[in-house]
Amino acid sequence: MPAYRLLLIEDDFDVAEMLIMYFQAQQYEVLHADTGAAGIEIARTRFPNLILLDVMLPDMDGYDVCVNLRRRALTKYIPTLFLTQIDERSSKVKGLTLGADDYITKPFDIDELRLRVENAIKRARRENLNEPRTGLPTGELVAEERTRRQGTAFHELRMSVENFSAYAEVYSFMAATEVLYHVGQVIRDVLAESGAKDDFVGIVDDEFVILTSVPTLAGLQTQIEQRFEAQVKAFYNFIDADKGGVTLHPGTSNERFVPLMRLTRNETIQK
Repeated sequence: MPAYRLLLIEDDFDVAEMLIMYFQAQQYEVLHADTGAAGIEIARTRFPNLILLDVMLPDMDGYDVCVNLRRRALTKYIPTLFLTQIDERSSKVKGLTLGADDYITKPFDIDELRLRVENAIKRARRENLNEPRTGLPTGELVAEERTRRQGTAFHELRMSVENFSAYAEVYSFMAATEVLYHVGQVIRDVLAESGAKDDFVGIVDDEFVILTSVPTLAGLQTQIEQRFEAQVKAFYNFIDADKGGVTLHPGTSNERFVPLMRLTRNETIQK
């Protein structure tokens, strides 16, 4: 998995190609959209670690894109940097007022841009805004999202990966990190496809916290569990996948068999 996932919303082909090639060489996964609408959809479904956003786009300006992203629970906490040819103080103030993390004027120094991108991502993680392994909101942001929904009808669904610690023991911390990242993506995908517009997912202490306003949880929960179950064997080698789990401490008195990982519901709260 690349170190970070970057979304570039830029309609200038030459600028986009240059930035894509540069950041890919820096081991970023780069997603690209050349319209504001496409960028919003990618942000909603692919959840990048940071968004580079051009102000002047063919279908809407970048300010409107930023407002749209900040109004959606799944995208409101993603660090966003404006890229623009407009070097007016009022434009910078407007962009920062809308919630952008930085404002960079074209032409720019590519190495300086990289440092600003890295610093914005690190700042978000240092302030515990995003959990490092999954990129999901955590800590105070989860609590803030709960508070924001007070007075409205919503469900809180908490899920965790059963048999996760056994998997990590056998396959390593890095492999386990891939699993958590994948679970976050599965949940986001299902929420994007079948959830409500303002649904939210975060993670606290390896527990995924889903806040949703769908009328009933059963269908949503089942989709999440079944999608992960259909894909989980890909994280195991052929032998373990075939036998349905891993053997801990083989050949010792502590030997035991642990089934494949699965997602389980820890608690459901209706408010």
